Amino acid sequence: MLPPLARPRRIAVIGGGIVGVALARALAVRGLGEVVVYEKERRLAAHQTGHNSGVVHAGLYYAPGSLKAELCTRGRGQIRDFCREKGLPYREVGKLVVAVDESELGPLAEIERRSRENGVPDLERIDDPARMREIEPHVAGIAAVHSPHTAIVDYAAITEALAHDARGAGADIRLGSEVTGLRIIGETAHVATPHDEREFDLVVACAGLQSDLVAKLAGADASPRILPFRGEYWQLSAEANDLCHGMIYPVPDPRFPFLGVHFTRGVYDDVRLGPSAVPALAREGYSWARISLKDTLGSIAWPGAGALLREHWYMGVDEISASLLKRRYFEKARRFVPELAMTHLAGKSAAGVRAQAWGRDGSLIDDFAVDRLGPVTLIRNAPSPAATSSMAIADHVIERFLGERTPAA
Repeated sequence: MLPPLARPRRIAVIGGGIVGVALARALAVRGLGEVVVYEKERRLAAHQTGHNSGVVHAGLYYAPGSLKAELCTRGRGQIRDFCREKGLPYREVGKLVVAVDESELGPLAEIERRSRENGVPDLERIDDPARMREIEPHVAGIAAVHSPHTAIVDYAAITEALAHDARGAGADIRLGSEVTGLRIIGETAHVATPHDEREFDLVVACAGLQSDLVAKLAGADASPRILPFRGEYWQLSAEANDLCHGMIYPVPDPRFPFLGVHFTRGVYDDVRLGPSAVPALAREGYSWARISLKDTLGSIAWPGAGALLREHWYMGVDEISASLLKRRYFEKARRFVPELAMTHLAGKSAAGVRAQAWGRDGSLIDDFAVDRLGPVTLIRNAPSPAATSSMAIADHVIERFLGERTPAA
């Protein structure tokens, strides 16, 4: 427990995505200090939070005992309860993870094992294609696992509701305030923006795509670095919307921290295919046309670049070809829904960019990663299921890094 201060703690949160705003809300509502949130964009949830598929993950994929597994399990219940409290949409449309041939039965069994160890509720292993079609009438495959309580939400709306609570409890959320300096001086940290500089007792950086750059400002190790991956989606035409009732997922390649092209029915009843996973040419590179030489050269020059390329070059070529060639993307999706036609891919919808941390040895870091440097706590890696886990991540940071015990569930 941190020693009590003569005045309220001054706490800065850097980043206005769902993790940062959930943390600000938790700090302010519990009266743990005077909270200021710095967000460089003119709106909250402008990047990863507002550009994902909206899935509330149930914990199917994550290594039992990992921080991802623990916080996803806690976080999904918190998100569900928050949505119900605030009257926000929360739809348990269910997820079917499908093996289309015998080569995928082993990895499917591993997903089943992890799911059961992680306490995924009401999980069902299915080896009867007829039973699979009771859940998804148009699906093809030889086996599957079904998570009936995997849900879909609007994470941008949840972020705004969290921000409303945070402001109501006294938090100051500053939009259009990019952090350009972060210096540790003794036991305090100084946060600078183009508008001013303030001193804080504690700082927590939840900067997503910019997390390694913010860490560098504080004098932290350059590793892990953020490698941006763009996820591209295709919108299903209205005439084909009934080809997917909930979510249809492939068995993911265990060597790669991405789930592959899948079908997802959104919270507002649109159906999207995706995402792909292609290296973005800018940290906020939402299309091939968005290029940052600084970001791209920084990735190429990173010591782990060669090892990553050697390990995953085939996957990279496959994903890039699907990005550039509609037919290749279509073929990936059609394995699971044979009735899908090229004309059903109505057009590309908004892409997202995932902040994937990677080390100097070229390894892609799979679990959540948090560092502490004096009064500064740095969330270094928070990819999916960070949105699902956001309220649990806030609790974890407060208890583990800020020295306050969180309320019992």
